[in-house]
Amino acid sequence: MTAPTLTTGRLVLRQIRADDAAALFPVLSDAELMTWWSSGPHVSLAETEAYVASNAAEGQGFLCWAITMENDAALGWVILVDGKPAVKEIGYILHRDRWGSGIAREAVARVIDYGFAEQGLRRIFADTDPENSGSIGLLERLGFRREGHLRGEWETHIGVRDSLIFGLLRDEWTMEKPA
Repeated sequence: MTAPTLTTGRLVLRQIRADDAAALFPVLSDAELMTWWSSGPHVSLAETEAYVASNAAEGQGFLCWAITMENDAALGWVILVDGKPAVKEIGYILHRDRWGSGIAREAVARVIDYGFAEQGLRRIFADTDPENSGSIGLLERLGFRREGHLRGEWETHIGVRDSLIFGLLRDEWTMEKPA
């Protein structure tokens, strides 16, 4: 399924495309930014091209939106991954030069709106490293609640890592939705 185009006051979230690779290479090759990602920083544009193409392919069990502004260049993405019926996992990444601008919050909030209102989800959850304070802060600001701590959950490029699970229910979003 192709991700439908979603908009906010300043963003257009559109289906990620294979030709977004060049714009996303600075994100995926940034060693500090990629510390908490499941794979290490990319070392070549070809690696990013293959990675983005796989995320852009249909039938993968997820919807993946490129975060764009006025010039349509991808600044990062938001993804909703299929899980159990009416439950999806959300993930996101954003170019470092856009950190602190509210773009991630705006984009993730719009995808949450879509998930609950258009897809009829009852729950959205996120999985993040316990040391990823930026992601934890974003999830908490959006109303997610910490639900679990999984020890030794992921084997990553920086070693075996624990995982924090955060969840948000549709009724909580209705009550706690950011302005």
